[in-house]
Amino acid sequence: MYSVIPLDYLTPEWALFIALLIGIGFGFILEQAGFSSSRKLIGIFYGYDLLVVKMFLTAVVVGAIGLLLFNTMGWIDLNRVWVAPLYLSSTIVGSVLIGIGMALSGFCPGTSFSAASIGKIDAMVFIVGIFLGIAVFTFGYPLWGELHVANNLGQLKISETLNLSDGVFVLLFIIIAIVIYWIGEKIENRFARPDISKEL
Repeated sequence: MYSVIPLDYLTPEWALFIALLIGIGFGFILEQAGFSSSRKLIGIFYGYDLLVVKMFLTAVVVGAIGLLLFNTMGWIDLNRVWVAPLYLSSTIVGSVLIGIGMALSGFCPGTSFSAASIGKIDAMVFIVGIFLGIAVFTFGYPLWGELHVANNLGQLKISETLNLSDGVFVLLFIIIAIVIYWIGEKIENRFARPDISKEL
């Protein structure tokens, strides 16, 4: 068993540098794909542009297949891949809040920084809102600290919960993704806005 990057030799400084390069690359790709426009994310809620949904589904599928292949080739050990614990209550509340924020602003944290990097003022305002939200959460933690850690379901994996092997689960997810792509195309055709599409 050996890893793609020998972690024993990867110092914290190098890890941060690699993370910085990956972040810059990710931001560049987001901007080139047009995600610096708030209309891309808003398009999800109105149904005229589901590119963001398709992109993230594609990323998950490619990542899942890559992990399975790397595990088979001995490059990684899936049993050592860290899975974040699921705090059900705070996950639901946080999902609702970030959904409202995305619907109102047209940005998510990643796309906002991508848009701000090319000078979009609305994205900069959104980023200020992110830091205000962080401050409110931090200083108000005594009020909702219990909610934050409530209903800890542990480090769940969907495949284990459904009693499926990782390979079978990934196959099912690929099928589900294809169905979502197909439904997405139907929705986009139904709610198409040619005037907006030309501007994006």
